[in-house]
Amino acid sequence: MNVISKMRTEALEAAAVVERQFKENTGLLNHITEELRRLDPYSIVSIARGSSDHAAQYLNYLAMAKLGKLPTSLSMSILTLYQTQLDVSKSVGIAISQSGQSPDVVNPLKYFSEHAPASVALVNDITSPLASSAKWTVPLHAGAEKSVAATKSFIASLSASAHLVASWKKDQDLLEGLKALPEDLKTAQACDWTSAIPALKDAKRIMVVGRGFGLSLALEASLKFKETCSIQAEAFSAAEIKHGPQALIEHGYPLIVFANRGPALHSMLDLAADMKARGANVILAAPSFVKEKSLTIHSVKSEDLDILSAAQSFYLMIEELSRSLGLNPDEPRHLSKVTKTN
Repeated sequence: MNVISKMRTEALEAAAVVERQFKENTGLLNHITEELRRLDPYSIVSIARGSSDHAAQYLNYLAMAKLGKLPTSLSMSILTLYQTQLDVSKSVGIAISQSGQSPDVVNPLKYFSEHAPASVALVNDITSPLASSAKWTVPLHAGAEKSVAATKSFIASLSASAHLVASWKKDQDLLEGLKALPEDLKTAQACDWTSAIPALKDAKRIMVVGRGFGLSLALEASLKFKETCSIQAEAFSAAEIKHGPQALIEHGYPLIVFANRGPALHSMLDLAADMKARGANVILAAPSFVKEKSLTIHSVKSEDLDILSAAQSFYLMIEELSRSLGLNPDEPRHLSKVTKTN
């Protein structure tokens, strides 16, 4: 008898999570972003680890593309270990976390609350130390997540980031895209990506490639290969892969390319064709109109949200790959749900 994993169950809850989040957080984010527009910070500093840091990369790209703000991903040890006094007087600190427990995320956000004009926590556990450390707390509304490998909380972190930026910018197209996103995620759940499993099942090393908004997903996918399948996967920007990593490419080398819609799409398709010509076993995830695709990324109402659709489809595939390898995706070796570092 096949037992449905917690990872799969939780991944399938993402659509309901995003729907609940949009309804519950709209008024709160309208208030927060009204204040942020008034404060008009020069820069945004993201504070996160693991899957949450991959979501923060998406937040950083959105902040640049939509708000024209310069983002920085904080090296937390500068504050926690080196005890450096940073000038954050013109910055807003935004922390992202599922548990809100790790000291190396909590303590830097406390620093921003004390020294910066504003601090925001996008966090699932609103009773956590991180939530109490922020000026404003934005709940992810993901509910309990018991699988060690994050799924719905990652998608919730992406959607909360997009909602924050959309409200700040008053971007009606992105807001409408978020409103329609729950149904789009349900459609993405029905996209069958299992055709990739035979090519991945015997892999020992994999490259995962994205660019722009897609880099966030490449980083997250790479982590999931390690966590759930014990496969050495490395994520690269398509802009960087020819600066050295392509030296690893040999005949049959698995290469997953996330070619989501947007300005980077054509360069991603060119890269996929080039790597295929070099002998790589290219698994191309792309919109339905791309004839060379291996896997279909369901195109959502706003192309800025396509990577959430791709993440939804990917999670269901990687969970099945893990089980096909005889592994338990809910209990990766040597890992626990909450990681606390200083």
